[in-house]
Amino acid sequence: MSKFPVVETTLEKIVGGGQALGLYSDGRKLFAWGGLPGETVRLQVTKKRSKLIEGRVIDVLQASSERIEPLDPKSYLSTSPWQIMSPEAERHYKAALIEEAFELHDIVLPHPIEVHMDDRRFGYRNKTEFSWYWDTENNRLELAFFVRGSKGKVPVEGTSLAREEINVLARAIRDILRKKQYEARDLKTLLIRCDQSGNCVWQLYVKNESADYITADEAGKLPAQGGEIIYSDPKSPASKITKRLARFGEVTLHDSILGIPFNYAAESFFQVNIPIYEAALKEMQTHVTASKQPAVDLYSGVGTIGLTIGGAGITMVESDEYAVNEMQRNITALDSDAKAVLATSESALSEITADKLIIVDPPRAGLHPEVIERLLETAPSKIIYLSCNPVTQARDVAHLAGIYGIKAHRGYNFFPCTPHIEHLVVLERKA
Repeated sequence: MSKFPVVETTLEKIVGGGQALGLYSDGRKLFAWGGLPGETVRLQVTKKRSKLIEGRVIDVLQASSERIEPLDPKSYLSTSPWQIMSPEAERHYKAALIEEAFELHDIVLPHPIEVHMDDRRFGYRNKTEFSWYWDTENNRLELAFFVRGSKGKVPVEGTSLAREEINVLARAIRDILRKKQYEARDLKTLLIRCDQSGNCVWQLYVKNESADYITADEAGKLPAQGGEIIYSDPKSPASKITKRLARFGEVTLHDSILGIPFNYAAESFFQVNIPIYEAALKEMQTHVTASKQPAVDLYSGVGTIGLTIGGAGITMVESDEYAVNEMQRNITALDSDAKAVLATSESALSEITADKLIIVDPPRAGLHPEVIERLLETAPSKIIYLSCNPVTQARDVAHLAGIYGIKAHRGYNFFPCTPHIEHLVVLERKA
């Protein structure tokens, strides 16, 4: 039983983190998962702070007309809390969150906010990471996701967000481990990734270096092209590679983006919704082509932007050594004249010059202050900025607003049924 109370409230609006906002009885703001604006709900409080309350909806007393039934009723709050709203509502709220992020920095976007979506709300993810749960009632191992807002877990058979090949493979690996009587405490996570043809690679992260989790014979019977058993330091909560214990089959995945082939590892950064990503790239490509300048791609990952739309002589800067190794292999395979630079963007400031087109796709934290300072100092004529966090993007655009204006912008729904939104802004130097 929760140590926090169940309360009733009426929700007012969707806020930046994706929750619905209401008021607690003492006037504190109440942030709720699983609710929609206008709804009266009963809510289990999960966290109390001095200025706000957090919780999740357990009963809807008066439903919004925008509410629909979630496809994953037991686990949607863990993976995709916006499963409860219609696609039209999702488009509306995502556009509103982009607008709000820029208004916070006194920036009025010059055009109506469009959010590009396709009709694929489910089965779009090509990567899923499962946790593990021990069912004490049935004494067996279960796949699981963490319960949002708590340390608890919810057992699952898969997720509707992922390609079905991923769910099938996850259950097959679970069944092997069940027969061997492994418990959740022996394991960390199961990462599964597949290409657009449905070929899967798995990585089982474990806490014991010597245990025989999956044999070569068992791995050969799995519906996957390959997989790995990876020891991950139990002292770290994250599933990071400490030591690769075993490898089976082919563990490199192959995909094409805008017709350009890429090789990548299961653990590497690679887009999870390729059709929407390609739509964003096509928009970005129009601005690259119009520029006719050599380009620099910062925060470039394995090079999926630079090598598809960057043009001749593209320079790609990335701080992750594994990603740069894959990038270099892709450059070699394409016989490209692209240049890969292993460095943080703030350590490669010399690559930012006035005669270059600058492309940036930073992490959620946004651009490093030294990158912004260098952009202001050198004043390249155009910056193409794709962001997974409109809040930090708006902050960065505000810093650049002294010499740059917004030429174009558009949202992209890379992650349907979730609050996450990608936003593209094209900045041009003012006359």
